[in-house]
Amino acid sequence: MATSNTPALQLRGIEKHYGFVKALAGVDFEVHSGEVVALVGDNGAGKSTLLKVMSGAHPATHGTILIGGVEVTFANPREAADAGVQMVYQDLALVEGADIASNLTLGREPVRRGPLGWLGMLDKKAMRREAEREIRALGVSTAPVTRPVEMLSGGQRQVVALARSAVRVGDRENGVLLLDEPTAALGYAQTQQVGNLIRNMAERGIAVVVVTHNLPLCFEVADRINVMNRGRKVADVARTETDNDAVVGWITGARPPQEHLLAGT
Repeated sequence: MATSNTPALQLRGIEKHYGFVKALAGVDFEVHSGEVVALVGDNGAGKSTLLKVMSGAHPATHGTILIGGVEVTFANPREAADAGVQMVYQDLALVEGADIASNLTLGREPVRRGPLGWLGMLDKKAMRREAEREIRALGVSTAPVTRPVEMLSGGQRQVVALARSAVRVGDRENGVLLLDEPTAALGYAQTQQVGNLIRNMAERGIAVVVVTHNLPLCFEVADRINVMNRGRKVADVARTETDNDAVVGWITGARPPQEHLLAGT
């Protein structure tokens, strides 16, 4: 659950225009450290566009982004990552031919000591030890860290991608992890494993935003559920204060927006 009164990530009045098309219209959003917020809606509702604004992939046309209460601007995903916002895309962006350890330490690989380190030779043993330690800390199990990613199942690949991003934001005071359909191609058992990992990351103080069509996953892992419909946020409700029928009603438009959100419609 949330551990701070100041959101780790907050959006105010976000609008995104593509020519004459308004993909987002005055969206407010926030997620706190240690909290999981599910972002749901039908295709074209604006949830993926909102995630791209959070991750720096698409700049907002209007509106404000704050990290830990401090206003920021993201010109690209690199700037968002530098601010502590990590995005895990559906394609996972893993190096297929490299092993788990190499993927988990990608971009921060330890080098050998002495002259070999000066030549840029990597310390493979240290990489494996670090990868094993990080996976244990997340409370999940996967294949041996020496196994190439191309030999992993879909669930194992998702765990590696989530673990890599969790490590990159885990030491940040306002670390934020954005997940785009993390269980889209997974079976029941693999989905359960990913759900457990999401909760474990939140318990470590990471703010997690999950875009998903999987409503059972929402009710399993989320603290709050935000519903998008035609570019607007129509519901922001604690998981314990709603049910599947209400969420489906907001998604389809059969249920009116929550009263406190009507001013933005």
